[in-house]
Amino acid sequence: MNTLISLLQMIVGLSVVYVWTFRYDNVVKEFKQFGLNDLTRNFVGVSKMILAILLIVGIWLPIPSLVQISSLLMGMFMIAAQYFHFKIKNPFIKRLPSLILSILSVIIAISSIQ
Repeated sequence: MNTLISLLQMIVGLSVVYVWTFRYDNVVKEFKQFGLNDLTRNFVGVSKMILAILLIVGIWLPIPSLVQISSLLMGMFMIAAQYFHFKIKNPFIKRLPSLILSILSVIIAISSIQ
């Protein structure tokens, strides 16, 4: 079970890092569509990158609260992404990545409860 949760942490963490570094042009476009300003985008980006790194670090550091808090906050960001995708009526395929990552974040958070 620990191996599966570690794999989920790696998937969530690396997915977020990938999107916010290599697909940043898409992020900029989406935040404009959502009607959110650059400051909000930058805050969300820095926060998600930190949480992603904490999830990955949490694989090797046995601190359940670190993983639990990071995954819960990441899940909240993903739920917010769902809200904004729904608000602008994006098709389901555009909402799917944040939906999957929010579900994985909840699974990670639940598994870190001692």
